[in-house]
Amino acid sequence: MNSPGDMSPTPNAFMRGLARWGGFWLAIFALLGGVWNIVSTSAKWIFRSLFSPDVRLGKDAVVAQMVRVGVKSIGIVMVVSSCIGLILAMSMYPALAELGQQNQIPNIVGIAVFREMGPLISAIVLTGFAGASIAAEIGTMVVGEEIEALEAHALNPIRFLVVPRVIATVISLVLLTVLADVTAVVSSGLISTLFLGVGSQVYIDNTLAQLGTSDFFSGVVKALVFGVILAAIACYNGLRVTGGAAGVGKATTDTVVQTIVLVIIVDLIFTAVFLELGWT
Repeated sequence: MNSPGDMSPTPNAFMRGLARWGGFWLAIFALLGGVWNIVSTSAKWIFRSLFSPDVRLGKDAVVAQMVRVGVKSIGIVMVVSSCIGLILAMSMYPALAELGQQNQIPNIVGIAVFREMGPLISAIVLTGFAGASIAAEIGTMVVGEEIEALEAHALNPIRFLVVPRVIATVISLVLLTVLADVTAVVSSGLISTLFLGVGSQVYIDNTLAQLGTSDFFSGVVKALVFGVILAAIACYNGLRVTGGAAGVGKATTDTVVQTIVLVIIVDLIFTAVFLELGWT
């Protein structure tokens, strides 16, 4: 006969799976709530700084973060976007050449890069290069109790730490996206004109004829939103670090994974909305 201690119920596989599923969604809602809190609070401080001379966000801090986040990412963004342009041109050439339509390479590359690949690739590169760095930096401050020191002196951490990084990341990502667009189109043009039988003037004319202002601005809008998402997730994970160095490492990993997944989901939503609005 079982003793009373053996009669305690044990969770079956269904309940364990249900608990994991519930924990997953709780984590998702916690992330979205934390990111929204950072975005809304940052927007409040930015709005107040525009109309109140007493509220200053620190231009030097913004410039320093732009150098750290944006300028140091230029090289890797150019390398990656150049490869993307080459890959797109070489991938499309065989199918288009069979139909005698290789001159359509610039049309397809231009649309793909300006609408999708430029902002998406720039955001992913910046996530790995700068997003993890922001999370680690703020997380180290949390571990070193620097955040508590700011609060003890009545200084808001969002205002002095988060807002400059959000502004710098958004501006940097927009500029990097434009740079990535141009670099990918140029690299595609070089291989198309040198090796794929597309005339240089034909490439230029077809690119300019295909691209419109909606293509450019749709990419810029995506870059703006991606920049906000990147900075907010990085700061959110940095501010919630616990457990010392191990916590900092987890924050950087979470930042990269969460940002890439959320950026791709938001990109899908934007593409569907732009399609409905006729911006495609």
